[in-house]
Amino acid sequence: MKDVIIVGGGPAGLVAALYAGRAQLDALMIEKQFQGGQMVTTNEVENYPGFVDITGSDLANIMYEHARKFGGTMEYKEVLDIQIDGEIKKVITDTEIYEAKVVILSMGAKPRKLGVEKEEELGGRGVSYCATCDGGFFRNKIVAVVGGGDTAVEDALHLSRIAEKVYLISRRDTLKANKVAQEKLFKTNNVEIIWDSIVTKLYGDNKLEQIQVTNNNTNKIVELEMNGLFVAVGSNPSTELVKDLVDLDKNGYIIAGEDCKTSIDGIFAIGDIRTKSVRQVLTAASDGAVSIYEAEKYLINH
Repeated sequence: MKDVIIVGGGPAGLVAALYAGRAQLDALMIEKQFQGGQMVTTNEVENYPGFVDITGSDLANIMYEHARKFGGTMEYKEVLDIQIDGEIKKVITDTEIYEAKVVILSMGAKPRKLGVEKEEELGGRGVSYCATCDGGFFRNKIVAVVGGGDTAVEDALHLSRIAEKVYLISRRDTLKANKVAQEKLFKTNNVEIIWDSIVTKLYGDNKLEQIQVTNNNTNKIVELEMNGLFVAVGSNPSTELVKDLVDLDKNGYIIAGEDCKTSIDGIFAIGDIRTKSVRQVLTAASDGAVSIYEAEKYLINH
């Protein structure tokens, strides 16, 4: 039986694995895809202390190696279910069943979709949710980014260095991104902002060819030839796995305070998956450290 199982390998999970290793706990981190979570889709991380400018992918690799240095153990499997048997937590994966005294939930969030026709069909065929991952396929092409927050503006700036033309489609008449990024965007010649508008249709058979954009105020419709569409309209918590296990708020986030405790003793929630006011790499990393501190206290008493 493990002391701790960490489900998810984003920045919160990686830091939890690091702290668990340093505390000499018998811990295991289980990740479905790749370490780093959504952080790896960020082209530039400029607000993580100690790194003036680093890609999300590079920062994820550094965190991963740091955790491994202190004995962090990681396996790449899909967790299918988590069950409670008294004080024992059973983590059921696609290949094996694990038991632990403590489970730390770090599944993060997944990109929110537009919900328009053909979005699923054209996924990977012109429609993307990761400009850093897929931007290189659109060199000298025409692309659009949907959104108005930090990620959308960062994506537009990243794509402006690759694509011939970049449209940023914002449903409001202002952007929510930080002012520094906005100023960079406004000075970028090959970026055009379409205000007060949403994407209402996608066209194309085997690949994206055109998009329909509708103005929220006038209902005026514009159709644009388009090679790539990058959706950056936020994310939804990946809590489907535990919706019947721990308490969630109305938006689907796990209810947990700064001590990362959930409604079930011995189960903690960290990073973007829990209720919190700020969701950034730094706050996720902080959760990872706190969760192991709280897990140690739990283990002493159980």
